Amino acid sequence: MAAPFEGILETALYVDDLDAAEAFYGSVLGLEKISRAGNRHIFFRCGPGVLLIFNPAETTKPPPADGLQVPPHGTHGPGHMCFRVPAGQLGAWEDKLKAAGIAIETEVLWPSSARSFYFRDPAGNSLECAEASLWNLN
Repeated sequence: MAAPFEGILETALYVDDLDAAEAFYGSVLGLEKISRAGNRHIFFRCGPGVLLIFNPAETTKPPPADGLQVPPHGTHGPGHMCFRVPAGQLGAWEDKLKAAGIAIETEVLWPSSARSFYFRDPAGNSLECAEASLWNLN
C-alpha cells in the first residue's frame, strides 16, 4: 500500500486575463513569480507549494508533439483556494488588501474558533485567508 500523501504540491486557478492575474498575485499579494509562459500560464511560489494560474483557452488545447505531454485541462468560472495565514497576521492581511482597494467579501468565525475572510481576484475567483486551526492543523 502506498504511503499517505505528504500534502498538496500545487493548486490551480483559471483566469482569462493573465496580465491582471500577474499584477494581482505578484504585486498585491506579493507572491514570488516562478515563471510565465506567454498567454498560457503563470506559476507563483506560495509557502512550500506552488499556485498555478492558467488561461483555460490555452490549457484545453492538446500539447504540441515536441512539448511536454501534459493532458488538456481547464475550467471556466470562479474557483476557490485558501491561503494559510498565521492567526496573528490575519488583520494585517485584511489591512493590506483594503489598502489595495480589494473588498473583503465576508469574515467567518468557524465552530473550531478559527477565523477566516474571503475576497476575490480580478477573475472572480474566491480567495480565503484562514488560520490553520480551521482544519486542526498546527
